[in-house]
Order: sequence, then structure tokens, then C-alpha cells
Amino acid sequence: MEQRLCLDCNTEIKGRSDKKFCDDQCRSNYNNKIRASDNDFVKKINQILIKNRKILKDENPEGKAKINKDKLLKKGFNFNYYTHIYKTQTGNLYTFCYEFGFLHLNEDQLLIVKKEEI
Repeated sequence: MEQRLCLDCNTEIKGRSDKKFCDDQCRSNYNNKIRASDNDFVKKINQILIKNRKILKDENPEGKAKINKDKLLKKGFNFNYYTHIYKTQTGNLYTFCYEFGFLHLNEDQLLIVKKEEI
């Protein structure tokens, strides 16, 4: 009979012929390792989006605020990451990180807004 080894710890498996792990802990460890490597990219992007949202929220306590673009950059805002873009009927483009967004007023100034409805 062929010796079967646990996919996680490589110890010999005893029991059913279709068994892949020696116990539940090894099964869980193995699956967690697979998920962790798949999710690293997504986690990094989510961290950037969450940081961008926090910066917009902190700079917009009243629901609308004008701010200099450089101030956001100094706080670590990354303009390459956002959740969606909203185009108004007049053609203005608002870039959003979740419910907080901004509109370019000119090269240096932004208008930060909070979208109330979901």
C-alpha cells in the first residue's frame, strides 16, 4: 500500500484512502496559507483605499470642504486609488473613496464632498 502524506506537515496519514490531512489543524493551516497568498494583493489595495478615505474624512468634517491638493499629498493620499467615479449631469467628475469624494476645481484646489445616500 502506498504511503500518503499530509499536505501541510508531511506526516503519514492513516484512515480513509481519500484523506489529505492528518487532522483539522493541518487542513486549516494549509487552506489559510493558500488564501493568504491570494489575498495579499487585495489587502494592500484595501489598505491604500482605507487610508485615502480616512484622509478625506478628516479633511471634511462638515460634508463639504475646499482643500489644497498638496495638503492631501503630504498626508499620504494616493490619487491612483479610488473606488469609483461619478459624473454629474453638467459633466463634472467626482472621484470617490467609498462615500467621500473630491472634484478638481483647478490644478491645485479640490472640493471634498460626502455622498449621503447609498
